[in-house]
Amino acid sequence: MTEFTPFSALFGGIFLGVSAFLLLHFNGKIAGISGIVIQGLSQLDAQGMWRWMFMLGLVIGPVISGLWQFSLPSTIDVSWPLIIAGGLFVGIGSTLGNGCTSGHGICGIGRFSKRSIVATLVFMLIAVIVVYVVKHLVRGQS
Repeated sequence: MTEFTPFSALFGGIFLGVSAFLLLHFNGKIAGISGIVIQGLSQLDAQGMWRWMFMLGLVIGPVISGLWQFSLPSTIDVSWPLIIAGGLFVGIGSTLGNGCTSGHGICGIGRFSKRSIVATLVFMLIAVIVVYVVKHLVRGQS
């Protein structure tokens, strides 16, 4: 497994930013994953094909990155019920927040959307609280 370097994060951020910009510039669409998936599943016509290509890119991206010796963790240290609960919380949060972290954090902040800036700050605050609770309160008791 390749160790984290600032360069991998920098290149990943550049690719995300450029792809979000290109999608907005050429298609007028915001690269929010939850919206792309929901609309891709409900709109199965030729005009919505770009959404399927986008989702395919999300799936094959990690495979392609393996060509440059980048890899993903091979084990996950949590149970399936916890993974499912986390997915449900993300879905509920995306619905309540009118978008997911990628839509607000990458695209919304890039467009100076006040709503997206507030939403991203809330996402990050909740993430910090959850990490603290899990690392120091839940696992600290065992």
